Amino acid sequence: MNIVYNEITGGVCAAAGFKAYGMHAGFRKNTSKLDLAMIVADKPCTAAGVYTKNKVFAAPVGVTRGHLANGIAQAVICNSGNANACTPDGYETAEASCKAVSAVTGIPAEDVIVASTGVIGVSLPLQPLTDALPGLYSALEANENGADLAAQAIMTTDTKKKEFALSYEFGGKTIHIGGMCKGSGMIHPNMGTMLGFITTDAAVSSALLDKALHAAIEDSFNMVSVDGDTSTNDMVCVMASGYAGNDEIHSEGDAYAAFAGALHTLCMKMAQAIAADGEGATKFLKCEVTGAATKEDARILSKSVIASSLVKTAMYGADANWGRVICALGYSGVDIDMKTIDISFSSEAGSIDVCKDGGTLLFDEDIAKKILLCDSVTIHCNMHAGEFSATAFGCDLSYEYVRINGDYRS
Repeated sequence: MNIVYNEITGGVCAAAGFKAYGMHAGFRKNTSKLDLAMIVADKPCTAAGVYTKNKVFAAPVGVTRGHLANGIAQAVICNSGNANACTPDGYETAEASCKAVSAVTGIPAEDVIVASTGVIGVSLPLQPLTDALPGLYSALEANENGADLAAQAIMTTDTKKKEFALSYEFGGKTIHIGGMCKGSGMIHPNMGTMLGFITTDAAVSSALLDKALHAAIEDSFNMVSVDGDTSTNDMVCVMASGYAGNDEIHSEGDAYAAFAGALHTLCMKMAQAIAADGEGATKFLKCEVTGAATKEDARILSKSVIASSLVKTAMYGADANWGRVICALGYSGVDIDMKTIDISFSSEAGSIDVCKDGGTLLFDEDIAKKILLCDSVTIHCNMHAGEFSATAFGCDLSYEYVRINGDYRS
């Protein structure tokens, strides 16, 4: 089976049956910043979600998890500027937000996905939401494609909006899948402050949608680390309208594999965009681990390297300090043989081997620096212990990261 996934425009509105919009409601002081996004489907959709593994999770995570227990959703409401996390009225406010959406749209409150991102520990005011919703919904209905504004409205310290869409052909039908996400800091494997909302017009059962999403997350969002902090608010949710007209995918087979491939491709694009836009980042990093004994070992090893603050700072300084890489491999928890490890660095400027069999190689420091000065750098680690591989995504760690997080609440 050879499926071609074509990049298209439209974000979360690329799939038939969905509309979206974003606006400034007043959650953020800066009136030029959009801070409220909405996605509405024409009819109830099958749906699934994946959530933060932080034991301290925000009220919207708990509410959405409950709402999606039946595998059905029809709308998304998301604010930026306030996380609605660790507050005494958090659940009440999150549920009230869903009821406010219901009052305006007629969609049952339990079919609303609610999300928030921003400062933790400050009660979320409901008034900006209730005041803005009628105008937001009217604008959404009047615009064929408000996906761009919705993608902007969920941003916090992100420097650019992140939206993608794909299409593919299967069984004589054209299927579309689109998504928007946000994330820049407080990002670590097992999800971080990552919000992702995905729509598709494929007909997929909620059980298979859940299976495909979990599989896609493992190789994408769960392989990203910006700063080692796992957030309270992250979630990735997907809704399927069925408007593509395909036979519903309710069992594993070619149709499921084609859809799962599209979802995986989309999630990889979203996750890498988050990694590249890390707070204060000057370059995008990948760590490719090959020759691992198991797939899980490969994932753990690559994430250990990409999450290392010392590796990140070395990459910021374009310092080919491979000792920091092998150190991160060593404390990963995976049983490894140091004497079989090879390490190299590569970028558009070329590639260079810096470690062979766990020991020093003579290499040209000037060439290495040119390679590491590029905007995108890959760290290669061959363990020579098996046939499994994995890739983790991240960014360097700069002075700007400290500045951003030193006055995040101001």
